[in-house]
Amino acid sequence: MLGIIGAMDEEISQIAELMTDVEETTIAEMTFKKGTIGGKEVVAVRSGIGKVNAAMCTQILATYFHVDSVINTGVAGSLRNEINIGDIVISTDALQHDMDATGFGYELGVIPRMKVSTFVADDRLAKLAKEACIEANLGIGVHCGRVVSGDQFITDKATKQRLIDNFDGYCTEMEGAAIAQAAYLNGIPFLVIRAISDKADDSANMDYSEFERHAIDNSVALMKILIANI
Repeated sequence: MLGIIGAMDEEISQIAELMTDVEETTIAEMTFKKGTIGGKEVVAVRSGIGKVNAAMCTQILATYFHVDSVINTGVAGSLRNEINIGDIVISTDALQHDMDATGFGYELGVIPRMKVSTFVADDRLAKLAKEACIEANLGIGVHCGRVVSGDQFITDKATKQRLIDNFDGYCTEMEGAAIAQAAYLNGIPFLVIRAISDKADDSANMDYSEFERHAIDNSVALMKILIANI
């Protein structure tokens, strides 16, 4: 069974509309919609915004629904000049940019007393996502790289540059790495797919409001094909 997580209703509602034989279960104020898409068993859920919500949601998918893999879909801010609004970023790995235990001698982003702090996405899911992008023929850029997550909406150039310098990220958002960590701890393959809604700089608030819908539409178009091919 495939688990699909979006932080907001806008990111998950169109996918849920494709489902048949839907059963709804509410746990921790999250409504999990279990059904089928093209004969494939799927659970789609809005986690809510932020890392805690995202990690809890992933654990529920693992414990209660016993999902075989997890895909996180949604929007993000670009961290690279060549990644434009509307483009898609497929994760190679994910980490938390606001994990800071440097006072204990750890490098920025390292989670104390864990074997790994950078969580590698599933190769098979990433390959299928790239193929789905080609099939969707959206006329946008598709990029494979690191997703950096934190409980911050990045809206200034200085913070954006810090994320670039320290983490070499492709995009920044607020859930992906938490989902990745929870999936890793449960031994579940994961992938983060993000459509770019803004440039994560001083124009982010304005860009996000204007381009959120366009970015989500691109993400949903990709997800429809990806689910069919998994």
